[in-house]
Amino acid sequence: MTTTMGLFLPVLLFALAQESVCGAASEVLDLGDSDFGSTVAELDTVLVEFFAPWCGHCQKLAPEYETAATKLKGKVILAKVDCTVNSETCGRFGVNGYPTLKIFRNGEDSSSYEGPRSADDIVSYMLKHVGPSSVALHTEEDLNAFINNFEAGVVGFFSSDKSTQLAEFLKASGAMRDSHRFAHTTDLSHGLKHGVESEAVVLFRPPRLNSKFEDSTMKTTAISTSSLRQFLGDHVFGLCPHLTTGSIDKMKDRDLLVAYYNVDYQHNIKGTNYWRNRVMKVATQFRSQELNYAVANRAEFQEDLEEDFSVGPSDGQDVPLITIKTKEGHKYIMQEEFTPDGKSLEGFLERYFAGKLKRHVKSEAVPENNTGPVKVVVADNFEEMVNDPSKDVLIEFYAPWCGHCKSLEPIYTELGEKLSADDNIVIAKMDATTNDVPSMFDVPGFPTIFFVPAGQKDQPRKYVGEREVNDFLTYLKKEATRPLFLGTTREDL
Repeated sequence: MTTTMGLFLPVLLFALAQESVCGAASEVLDLGDSDFGSTVAELDTVLVEFFAPWCGHCQKLAPEYETAATKLKGKVILAKVDCTVNSETCGRFGVNGYPTLKIFRNGEDSSSYEGPRSADDIVSYMLKHVGPSSVALHTEEDLNAFINNFEAGVVGFFSSDKSTQLAEFLKASGAMRDSHRFAHTTDLSHGLKHGVESEAVVLFRPPRLNSKFEDSTMKTTAISTSSLRQFLGDHVFGLCPHLTTGSIDKMKDRDLLVAYYNVDYQHNIKGTNYWRNRVMKVATQFRSQELNYAVANRAEFQEDLEEDFSVGPSDGQDVPLITIKTKEGHKYIMQEEFTPDGKSLEGFLERYFAGKLKRHVKSEAVPENNTGPVKVVVADNFEEMVNDPSKDVLIEFYAPWCGHCKSLEPIYTELGEKLSADDNIVIAKMDATTNDVPSMFDVPGFPTIFFVPAGQKDQPRKYVGEREVNDFLTYLKKEATRPLFLGTTREDL
């Protein structure tokens, strides 16, 4: 009875959460195997959430998704599919983790939703997918209104509406509309005060970020989708952008230093730029190095700071908190207090580039007793347990709240028991919610299982087969570097 209730409770809480935010008038379409295809085919643009009621991330998203649907009423439809009872639809679109969000256009899977998951960010992201991809500017007042915005703007200046360059620009804006704001004018005189005398594209950085350390505009005459994508990738962020939950995903593939403090560009631009200018002054000394810089509101990212760096909300609020996170997932935190003269930051960066900083690793305590059939791996013993060059390792990355993980647990334990006498192979598991997962392991959902062969620790292989004991054994008999030893019998490969 207790076990059944334990499994049922997350689903019950999810249902109650849905009821509390939805009431009787939810704006989110509830679709299933019987009506998904016919309904989505009739909609120009629809965002679909594929979810499982027991999923913790889905439960957290539910009220935000409902709020976004209400705000987008009449503009963009939001829908959801419960994959625990509509496996045909979820399987057809390759859903293997929850929640998965996809954008459909006229019934076709157009793209994955890669944006942040707050209500306002969902609204902002989806509004970019409706209407024209580039706004037509007819007057200088239109231009000034477009560039005087919280976000950067990309403006094409063309000689006429018949311009072949304009056609290329519109094609590019359509391809990148979810990432940037685009506008265009066919009156070149509007660009004269911005240094535009012939057809060109100008990137306007947000006025609140204007600084003596960099130009507020960048110009290019190479107008094609590929060249503009490269141009914007190189310049849109500038030396030190304002990072938000809506823009962080765009910088995850970069080595990034962030100064977290009371960033408030709505009410305190001068105070916010006081610290940003000090970051930029130091950053200019290291321009030749491969590192990006940003400022961010600490309260907005407090949950991420606690998860990544174990930093609580009361730890040193008065001055910027400095962290570095590389594209490989390596993390560093500046222990010294940020000084207004920038010397502490300068010293921190010198040690970072010299390779003298100790990485920050989130890890549970190493188990004192780890003799069970399934070995417990944490970040602090990952190297020892998984990267032992003499052993094959099958490792499951799981989340404690995951229903599929709970169902797999007795099967995985039985597998460990069958192979417990084999000294050449380790059956292991790691809680991916409380330990840093090495970057070479892609864990989009739970459980995710990898086989890491002896002597090839840089080549982990994702396990994608069925999840019964015999399925695992069949796989391991084929992939193991040495014959398996089952109890008293050694299995030949």
